[in-house]
Amino acid sequence: MSAKKNILFVFTSANTNLLGNPTGWYLPEAAHPYYVLAPAHNITFASPAGANPPVDQYSVENFKDEESQRFLVDPTVTKMLAEAKKLSDINAKDYDAIFFPGGHGPMIDLATDATSINLVNTFFRANKPTAAVCHGPGAFANATDANNVSVFKGRRATGFSNLEEETVGMVKTIPFLLEDSIKSNGGKYEKAPELWGECVVVDENLITGQNPASARAVGQAILKALE
Repeated sequence: MSAKKNILFVFTSANTNLLGNPTGWYLPEAAHPYYVLAPAHNITFASPAGANPPVDQYSVENFKDEESQRFLVDPTVTKMLAEAKKLSDINAKDYDAIFFPGGHGPMIDLATDATSINLVNTFFRANKPTAAVCHGPGAFANATDANNVSVFKGRRATGFSNLEEETVGMVKTIPFLLEDSIKSNGGKYEKAPELWGECVVVDENLITGQNPASARAVGQAILKALE
């Protein structure tokens, strides 16, 4: 078996959306990739504010699958969340891949967080797996490649679709729509043929998943990329 690699999970620190309602990171989008990756590699949690990034309670109430519920009570995970590092204390050289779980939170803070954007730029330009799921790719909205153009430009990518956003009635809670952002940045947006269907897109070292149903497969894509 190959040596363990180091993976950075970046969580949102935003706990309210534009309408002042609770938000945060989305439970299955962290849990499912975590349990794919943790047996094989070392994982570190981080967020802009550091310890105990806020989970979206809606996701806690609505995702009762075994892995999501285990993540909530797993003592290792609880300790990792309590000791989550501040993004400003992260050195990209210490990690082999970066992953952003979704939830609407990343659209609020990570999309414009200078430290987060710089980390994405650094990982992507170093050809390290740069991954996100659902609203997580919102953290890439202002990230650029070695040519100083959007990481989406000319590349295939996915993320929470406009139709999914409209269906859950959350369009007004976030500053921009992810599908629109990918397209306006020159990305080749892809999505599952059916609403809420699984869709994972890998283009070079850019790995994106569309929605909660895609989270486990994003973890598997990161695992493969680190082989």
